[in-house]
Amino acid sequence: MVPDVSTGSDTRGLIVYLFGPGRRDEHTDPHIVAAWDMAGAPDPGRDLAATYSQLAKRLDHHVDLRTRELGGKKPPQHVWHCPVRTAPGDRYLTDAEWAEVARRIVHATGIAPEGDDKACRWIAVRHADDHIHIMATTVRADGRRPRTHHDGRRAQAECRKIEAEFGLRRLKSGDLTAPRTPTGAERAKAERQGQTVTARQWLREQAYAIAAAVRTETDYFTVLQSLGIKVKTRLGPDTGDVIGYSLAAPGDTNAAGEPVWYGGSKLAPDLSINRLRERLPAQKVAARPRYVADPADPWRHTTTAIHTARTVLDSDDDAAAQGHLAAFGDALYNIASATTGPHRAELRSAAMAFNRARRSAIRADHQAATALRKAARELAYASNAPGGLAIAVLFATVHLARAAAKWHEQRGHEQQAAAAEEAFRHLQAGYQQAATPALADLTRRAPQAATARRYEQDVRAALPDHADRILADPTWTALTTTLAHAETAGNNPRRLLAEVGTQRELDSAEHPAEVLNWRITAQPNRRTQAARMRSTISGTSSMSDTPHPPATPVATRPEERSRHR
Repeated sequence: MVPDVSTGSDTRGLIVYLFGPGRRDEHTDPHIVAAWDMAGAPDPGRDLAATYSQLAKRLDHHVDLRTRELGGKKPPQHVWHCPVRTAPGDRYLTDAEWAEVARRIVHATGIAPEGDDKACRWIAVRHADDHIHIMATTVRADGRRPRTHHDGRRAQAECRKIEAEFGLRRLKSGDLTAPRTPTGAERAKAERQGQTVTARQWLREQAYAIAAAVRTETDYFTVLQSLGIKVKTRLGPDTGDVIGYSLAAPGDTNAAGEPVWYGGSKLAPDLSINRLRERLPAQKVAARPRYVADPADPWRHTTTAIHTARTVLDSDDDAAAQGHLAAFGDALYNIASATTGPHRAELRSAAMAFNRARRSAIRADHQAATALRKAARELAYASNAPGGLAIAVLFATVHLARAAAKWHEQRGHEQQAAAAEEAFRHLQAGYQQAATPALADLTRRAPQAATARRYEQDVRAALPDHADRILADPTWTALTTTLAHAETAGNNPRRLLAEVGTQRELDSAEHPAEVLNWRITAQPNRRTQAARMRSTISGTSSMSDTPHPPATPVATRPEERSRHR
């Protein structure tokens, strides 16, 4: 059961909507199911003699008295509105049951506490099977305003109780860190335009993808504008510094032809200017020298940073863990952006799903996750991953997403845990799509039997407690090919197995050979490292100060920007 509290100032206008046909003729049999006084509340839905104006006048009775006391000035935002909707699949509620829901919510939110004869006037209108609209005017009979502080949170808490008592689907509790959901008008507009998402949702995804890829606040606004998104900044009166910003999607206008603006914090709490500055410096950073580097480096750095994040989640430092989850959200966008192949769609879906898991009521220590965020930004400028490195990164993300779901669940973050689980499912599906043919190819190119027996001896010597399970794993043959590649690159197989085998316990791994395969894949090529070091030492004078080109975020590539043209 979902309540959605808002306020306004047009009593009659809201009544017209509630008892009218709806924006798409979706309203059926509008009528009052509960009110402050059923006998004194005219019902335009059931009484042909009742009018919208009569009902508005009765609801506004205390408002009008207070207006006269204030010399003709109406109290601001005096109309309180709270639609309450059951979840898909819930049973049908009778009018009497909806009436009880309404009375409990106006009591819980402070609109009309039970037994308070001075409370606000209110009505509950039903015009569909699955929801009602509670409407109130927020001036009491004694002229005071009701105590509605945290009314949305209190309505949510009461709905959780009602769900349990009415046998309805139990929805997950929130913590006021969720982004705003699109309004009915926004959804209707998207449908009319043939769009699958609203302008608000589209802008949110663009903003997340760009913030994940750019290095500075200045670049953030520059890239947004380069994609056709309108940017409006708000400057401080004294310093002239940016203190806020709003975005408008290309072609998204109101009836007057003006852009429809959405503030950063209204897109998502961590897209406000202050939250962005915790992750992005305001000015240009020093240019990084460019030289011919190993294209595998960004992928290896990201894999290492993800393994570190997994360790942080197991620590007692919740602020650092939350910081790593926020950085992991950025990493998912850039991994999807840098990935090629049919599994890319799953990675995009994972990035969008994880947005709800990247923040909670725990304040994030973003500085603790600098390494992960830096490694992830390298991917925004990286070329295709050589060999199986992209799959090794993806394999690491699967395990971190599952750990994130468990971390949130242990702390009672129900919505975040569900979002992390959804991201995990997308990542797992993407991994299977990418890994299945890659492992099959490694199996086909297995080394000779004598070499495989030597690697078997290495496994028994380096990982004696896990050797039997590793050798019985169906992916063992693929692992022998990976060991052969690592040996050719200058690594000692036995030493390498011992090193990667200690990074995490293998007891719980269903396929331990598969775990080792991707860990070894992510190890550096020692011979390439040595050659690069010699090249760097001899060629430092040829370094260039030219900065990297701007990134192309995952959701904003040219072929995908037709959504608001």
